[in-house]
Amino acid sequence: MIDDLLAAVATSPWALPLLFALVFGDAFLVVIPGEAAVTALAALSVVHGQPPIAAVVAVAAIAAFSGDAACYTIGRTIGVDRWRWSRAPRVVSMRAWAKRRLARSTAAVVFTARFIPFARIAVNLTAGAERLPAPRYLGLCALAACAWAVYQSFIGAAIARLLPAYPVAAVLISIAIALLVGWALDAVLTRRFAPGTR
Repeated sequence: MIDDLLAAVATSPWALPLLFALVFGDAFLVVIPGEAAVTALAALSVVHGQPPIAAVVAVAAIAAFSGDAACYTIGRTIGVDRWRWSRAPRVVSMRAWAKRRLARSTAAVVFTARFIPFARIAVNLTAGAERLPAPRYLGLCALAACAWAVYQSFIGAAIARLLPAYPVAAVLISIAIALLVGWALDAVLTRRFAPGTR
């Protein structure tokens, strides 16, 4: 029954639009499972042949870039101090770190932050608020979004190839790996963003 449900999801005309919505929303709210959606759909693509893996990568990359660009635009037009959550100690520390690092190594920060949900929000908002030049910054965001989409899709596709007879297990394991990698990176960067770190 679950296999049939997964097959229906994979072949649904709504699969890619839903993927776009989840990945785009993940740029603003870390509770939205953007990474999990990409890895799961990539696994289903390998198991069921639908949707095409190239379409999964393309939609994920476009949605990720669109979300990052929207965050940058919000930071640039509205700023980052208007919301109570933006004044939380962890957010303030992360933004301060992002501001220092963006001035020295923009590309490294953009690529690293794209893989860590909370960090990418802070970096994109900070970059906009600091009015980093849009063409260069958004160009880096586009490259980072493509790398992220390929990586997330690769996880799902690789697990599905290892477990072709077990689509449910392939989807669950690929989601678990994507989440564990995200949590691990977030834990490392939480220590890095601690007050007083450079």
